[in-house]
Amino acid sequence: MSAQIIAIDAMGGDFGPRSIVEASLACLSATPSLYLTLVGQPQLLEQLLAQHRGVDRARLQIAPASEVVGMDDKPGVALRGKPDSSMRVALELLRDDKVQAVVSAGNTGALMALSRHVLKTVPGIDRPAMVAALPTQTGYCQLLDLGANVDCSAEQLFQFALMGSVAAQALGIARPRVALLNIGTEDIKGNQQVKQAAALLQGDSALNYIGYIEGDGLYRGEADVVVCDGFVGNVLLKSSEGLATMIAARTEALFSSGTFSRLAGALALPLLKRLRSELAPARHNGASFLGLQGIVIKSHGSAGVEGFQSAIQRALVEIRADLPKRLQESLPDRLP
Repeated sequence: MSAQIIAIDAMGGDFGPRSIVEASLACLSATPSLYLTLVGQPQLLEQLLAQHRGVDRARLQIAPASEVVGMDDKPGVALRGKPDSSMRVALELLRDDKVQAVVSAGNTGALMALSRHVLKTVPGIDRPAMVAALPTQTGYCQLLDLGANVDCSAEQLFQFALMGSVAAQALGIARPRVALLNIGTEDIKGNQQVKQAAALLQGDSALNYIGYIEGDGLYRGEADVVVCDGFVGNVLLKSSEGLATMIAARTEALFSSGTFSRLAGALALPLLKRLRSELAPARHNGASFLGLQGIVIKSHGSAGVEGFQSAIQRALVEIRADLPKRLQESLPDRLP
């Protein structure tokens, strides 16, 4: 198997470099074909690496960056005020073909702005969209946009649908079912942007567009790709994460509320652990910026070690599928 080379923005996120370094080392240990470049302050990163035994330095290197993009920094500050930030240096390594992907838990707005500036978008794509996998009753659904584009035109929703379909095919679905998230399934429902996007999607005969879908249909697994603007998508994603956490907590409390409940809980424990693992937000962490000329994965800022590992795994999947090349080959002839 050929090598996968990923740059890690080691300075981003709510928990700082310590958990990112730990997650990176865990992925190196689990994936022999993986090579990582940690981008950040060398002295700090070397100190953190020294706390771990048996680090394979042949597959791990450090790229120096003297500045850090803060979680509250505005995109303009990251673009113009911090030319040597770990986020920017990582993206420049990708632009210069020294790595195959970038993973960052840093400021989302700054990462989007820097990615568009450094990497540029695929020809014909106005703006990248954030996409991630959500668990459903039948498997997973690719949802986009998750917050990169709060206000979207019909043309942009159409572009998101095309990119989401190509991404789902790269992940192994031969003919992905594509739907627009709406407040109803009837043709008369929805705002003007959604209705206009539906007309554009119906006009692409190569796309397996199945119409509108409501939120409950998404979780029943009625579509493989669900498209919406970033405002709706982000609210849906955060609500889903909160619901999964709440259900797990309430279930544990219920099974510890009395002698009989504790006994029933002990019998059901293996199934409960499996369910909690399958629904855990950390397992599905890692949103891809579709539409860039390169693979950029955004980890949740509050992700711990397990969550950041999931983001690196998403990057590995997209490298192996050569997703940017697929997008560049599939999209130009289908865009207005």
